[in-house]
Amino acid sequence: MIIGILEARLHMCSLQQGYLSGTAGCESIVAQSVANCFLANCGPSCLQHHCHPMSILPNILQGIGDTPLVRINKITKTFGLKCEMLAKCEYFNAGGSVKDRISLRMVEDAERAGILKPGDTIIEPTSGNTGIGLALAAAVKGYRCIIVMPEKMSLEKVDVLRALGAEIVRTPTSARFDSPESHVGVAWRLKNEIPNSHILDQYRNPSNPLAHYDTTAEEILEQCDVDMLVAGAGTGGTITGIARKLKEKCPNIKIIAVDPEGSILAEPEELNQTDKTQYEVEGIGYDFIPTVLDRTVVDSWYKINDEESFAMARMLIRDEGLLCGGSSGTAMAAAVKAAKELKEGQRCVVILPDSIRNYMSKFLSDKWMFQKGFLTEEDIMVSKPWWWNLRLQSLNLSAPLTVLPTVTCQKTIKILKEKGFDQAPVVNESGVILGMVTLGNMLASVLAGKVKPSDPVSKVLYKQFKQIRLTDNMGKLSRILETDHFALVVHEQIQLFQCGLHVGVVGDNGSTTLKQMVFGVVTAIDLLNFVTAREKRERSVSECTDEL
Repeated sequence: MIIGILEARLHMCSLQQGYLSGTAGCESIVAQSVANCFLANCGPSCLQHHCHPMSILPNILQGIGDTPLVRINKITKTFGLKCEMLAKCEYFNAGGSVKDRISLRMVEDAERAGILKPGDTIIEPTSGNTGIGLALAAAVKGYRCIIVMPEKMSLEKVDVLRALGAEIVRTPTSARFDSPESHVGVAWRLKNEIPNSHILDQYRNPSNPLAHYDTTAEEILEQCDVDMLVAGAGTGGTITGIARKLKEKCPNIKIIAVDPEGSILAEPEELNQTDKTQYEVEGIGYDFIPTVLDRTVVDSWYKINDEESFAMARMLIRDEGLLCGGSSGTAMAAAVKAAKELKEGQRCVVILPDSIRNYMSKFLSDKWMFQKGFLTEEDIMVSKPWWWNLRLQSLNLSAPLTVLPTVTCQKTIKILKEKGFDQAPVVNESGVILGMVTLGNMLASVLAGKVKPSDPVSKVLYKQFKQIRLTDNMGKLSRILETDHFALVVHEQIQLFQCGLHVGVVGDNGSTTLKQMVFGVVTAIDLLNFVTAREKRERSVSECTDEL
């Protein structure tokens, strides 16, 4: 009987024997062959069925699952849809996202397999939500938890992880997944250094899609009849697990997968062609194909850009009262396009992965939306002060103090104190910007023992800073300074090359490269001094006129 059940169940990607044992590195998370099946090695103990909620929960982990399905009312009318649109609100899970399901499943499956034992350490490379789910499970079950995540992920996620007791390691957003500096590469390095540590590996772990096959999909089938399912794709576990179960039960269902512009998950490959290399929406999209993503279950792919995603997320909040995150907007933006083919009486279910909690300082903020170019000045301001449209050229900026990357932290701290500066650009020999170094960051790093005073400043580079040009207006500068302590004023310089040598003019075979050079560093004090100085002069002139 058990063999019959197993044979009838989900067929997914093979783990190639050893995803938890540490025999595979970051290069192994790329999809191998979806024809391989891991269920042949899966016994009855690994089968986890959907169950009904209890009245009193023994712990918060039992609050994962059984999320509500909510009708979308205003948005369907706005876009002229004939079908019924329903949102599966996954942010009602205990940890606030759809990733709670896979986190609990991965931990409990590892415990049942005897891999995860009391006192062990859980390490995971994640965009944040899986980390929160794992940290939640670790807090309840008593494991040490280390989360490795890219720098672009929101501060709110970091704060939640720290509150749950997780240790956090940040990595460059721009690092490729197979780079040693990526969140995947760093996680595997830590796993090799820390005894009794395990990477549960959401990118290859069968518990990821199985969690959705056994619970999320079953809940949807219990809640309603469905003609179309729309979900974003990240690791691919959500779309793969749900789609496999729904296609078994509803063969005619349409599965729509959503991928942000700048990611490469969509098919056909031509859909991924873009000049964008990064995107702001979090939790979906990758620069590789994860093993657990089975793209054969998808009927159609939609590519959605950041502007569409955040506009729709705001619409879901404003018009439907659904306090969801940015990737929920991505899924819904695709859903209103795909659902146009559905008729009256048909139904589309959209997965909303996480909540607004993680993005209070991001797309929920008008200032952030303006700084990223998703809102215009007219969208957020009724009237502007007299100085708003003046160019930065009007500011009397002094020549900047720049630091070479080889200068020591000790010497840099001394110079900054002597000159009365809080920060300075770090540039190479050609004057090209490498990053910023701040007095506070250096002092904190030295005192915490992260760097020695004799270390070069290249070890404490700060790259999360805003840039502005002399041709930009002071209104833009004002917006930046509302959230940042300074802005780096840059100008672009065109370098001309011919036959690989730097020359003064371009020949027939010449080429150019655009480089950003430092013009100055501007702070709120600089802007305030400019505004008050002019207003003071105008008052003086007015007083003299009155006396005459």
